[in-house]
Amino acid sequence: MPAVLGLEGSANKIGVGVVRDGKVLANPRRTYVTPPGTGFLPGDTARHHRAVILDLLQEALTEAGLTSEDIDCIAYTKGPGMGAPLVSVAVVARTVAQLWNKPLLGVNHCIGHIEMGRLITGATNPTVLYVSGGNTQVIAYSEHRYRIFGETIDIAVGNCLDRFARVLKISNDPSPGYNIEQMAKRGKKLVELPYTVKGMDVSFSGILSFIEDIAQRMLATGECTPEDLCFSLQETVFAMLVEITERAMAHCGSQEALIVGGVGCNVRLQEMMETMCQERGARLYATDERFCIDNGAMIAQAGWEMFQAGHRTPLSESGITQRYRTDEVEVTWRD
Repeated sequence: MPAVLGLEGSANKIGVGVVRDGKVLANPRRTYVTPPGTGFLPGDTARHHRAVILDLLQEALTEAGLTSEDIDCIAYTKGPGMGAPLVSVAVVARTVAQLWNKPLLGVNHCIGHIEMGRLITGATNPTVLYVSGGNTQVIAYSEHRYRIFGETIDIAVGNCLDRFARVLKISNDPSPGYNIEQMAKRGKKLVELPYTVKGMDVSFSGILSFIEDIAQRMLATGECTPEDLCFSLQETVFAMLVEITERAMAHCGSQEALIVGGVGCNVRLQEMMETMCQERGARLYATDERFCIDNGAMIAQAGWEMFQAGHRTPLSESGITQRYRTDEVEVTWRD
């Protein structure tokens, strides 16, 4: 019954999780929140992570009811993500692994999301829509790889939403995407925005530029409200994501869809995906904010799968990489 401790800190969330044989024993998390109208810079984010990670580590062990002797492996996010925050977590992971004399495992952040989604929902072989602030991909498993069927060709959908939140000076607490979602529920008017699907890929930068350009003029003249703009942006970008996910499901003959990543806890996106799945006779799987948003337990779960399959990361190879594609990893723990 191996227990794996996972450390995640690729963006503005820092989390430490403990997983033992498919059960999440602990999953504390902190968020670096910046003032409205601003984003989070790598250096400032890393300083936040360094300030809280040791307290989180102790909190996770206490919550799990374990000591360092009970931990069998230390897993950490190798990438992708922001360089400075990734480094701050990797240094702690390497140090703890050596102090406790435990094996180390570098985990792909995207695969952490997928494996956590599969664990929590019970989905067996779903087509995955992975949507977050840094990534937007449609993924399906085949021959020991998570294959990318479609993705953004510029910015991620979460980044698009976050940056529009800055235009409207929406609060970053608890997250700009969540606050856009709440405002969108009060929107009444659909403002026509560019709809950019290119084969299996999507593009969000043009939509963002367009809505940034028209927002202040339309608000000043009373043509629409901030809530209308949030509603319109969500409806447009989510429709694009549903389209490419359905196309991937048709290609794979899949009867399961799984939404993972921070944007995946958006209820409106889940509703639109549910409608598509019902029309196809398929089933939708999704998780709530405990497991959709970046967390340590997802790294622990992916690390647990890798540990059981015999993976280990030598200290000499325990660096980080900001670019680490989902399909680079050989998935030896699946048939």
